[in-house]
Amino acid sequence: MTSVPQPADFADIARLIAASRQQAVQAVNTLLVELYWQIGERISRKIAAAEWGDGVVAQLAGYLAQTQPGLRGFTRANLFRMRQFYETYAGNELVAPLVRQIPWTHHLIILGQGKRPEEREFYLRLTAQEKWSKRELERQFKAALFERTVLHPTKVSALARQIHPDVAGIFKDSYVVEFLGLPSGHAEADLHQSLLARLKDFLIELGRDFCFVGSEYPLQVGGRDFALDLLFFHRGLNSLVAIELKVGRFEPEYLGKLNFYLEALDRDVKKPHERPAIGVLLCASKDDEVVEYALSRSTSPALIAEYQTQLPDKALLRAKLHEFYLQNTQPDDATD
Repeated sequence: MTSVPQPADFADIARLIAASRQQAVQAVNTLLVELYWQIGERISRKIAAAEWGDGVVAQLAGYLAQTQPGLRGFTRANLFRMRQFYETYAGNELVAPLVRQIPWTHHLIILGQGKRPEEREFYLRLTAQEKWSKRELERQFKAALFERTVLHPTKVSALARQIHPDVAGIFKDSYVVEFLGLPSGHAEADLHQSLLARLKDFLIELGRDFCFVGSEYPLQVGGRDFALDLLFFHRGLNSLVAIELKVGRFEPEYLGKLNFYLEALDRDVKKPHERPAIGVLLCASKDDEVVEYALSRSTSPALIAEYQTQLPDKALLRAKLHEFYLQNTQPDDATD
């Protein structure tokens, strides 16, 4: 007797088709970026060897348009972008292999908005790692992620670094949640509910390996019931991540409650193969010196971060970053 097909059978085939199409798109992108790299290399070397002048590039664009009608993307401006693309990364053996991992449209954003080599490398690596869309990459530039990362490194406890050596590179000192549209006088409940309503956006802001576990996650200790604001799991760290929300500034006593939750997670929730849980206090503001004092003797893997409900002043952060680089590249005042 012939069995009746079930919707799950059709859905499985649809997933195979979608996965295949995605792989095809990625393969085409890799070939396209490789082609642009090779064209940029040839143009760069011809001009560097004085075999071509800048005017020859316009002639090349005209020749391609005439001999291959309908061919798009090979205008004079784009050919010069290909040259810039090659010259930007050709001398960096660590970065060059990454360029084939992200789409050309993303490269144009990074080349157009990245002002320093280390900034371009920063966004190149994160785009490849996080699989950002074009829209999300543009948002991270607007949110000045590079400037914030350099000027305000993530502050974590010594135990967190000991248990999870990569923790500082996974968490941020501040998270921009302008997509929540919160008013200035919002309450903790407003923040909590807005994060749940825009959970997909919050997960992108947190990072690719974060998985949502629960909200107001129940913990029972000594016959009493407690509720953890947000619980996530990080696949790379193989660890539960507890997030407590505070709409005011960070206060040292908040760490005590977070540590209590982490102990409960490790004793009653953590699986045997998982590593100890990590705690994040997400506050509206914090004093870095107070944070340093609070974390210096903390016996729990915790970190303090702040959330920002509006995009930061990028121009101000760029100015501060410029000053930072000047201070850190000054020659030593050594005497002869």
